[in-house]
Amino acid sequence: METNQIKETIEMISEENLDIRTITMGISLLDCIAGDTRETAKRIYGKITKKAADLVAVADAIENEFGIPIVNKRISVTPVALLAGSDPQPAFPVIAQAMDRAAKAVNIDLIGGYSATVQAGCTPADLALMKSIPEALAATDRVCASVNVGATRSG
Repeated sequence: METNQIKETIEMISEENLDIRTITMGISLLDCIAGDTRETAKRIYGKITKKAADLVAVADAIENEFGIPIVNKRISVTPVALLAGSDPQPAFPVIAQAMDRAAKAVNIDLIGGYSATVQAGCTPADLALMKSIPEALAATDRVCASVNVGATRSG
């Protein structure tokens, strides 16, 4: 880097509040499906806490190395509606609570993926998840929910 680039970067950090808004670790949870929502939730907690155990430490090391703050450390997981479709009575809030406990255990700010993807049609699991969103969000601190209702491919 040239001296003027270093100076510009320092000015952006100190005067213009340059930061990295979010880093996200993606984790597939498809191998956590157990057929029973409560067992699936246990597997989800175990996988997230194992895979993301060092996420915050790595983010802190990046902050220190480059001197640019990282505001949020986040995990994004497989849409949860896909994980409990084989359970005839899915207890989706149990999964949300397991996700929240895992997020707290690894000290991340947000965990996304409490989601349904209904752009190509809605399954019973999608409907159950959507109905559970208010309860799940009321019982958790770090879980983010979403419903994907459209895509270019599906119109």
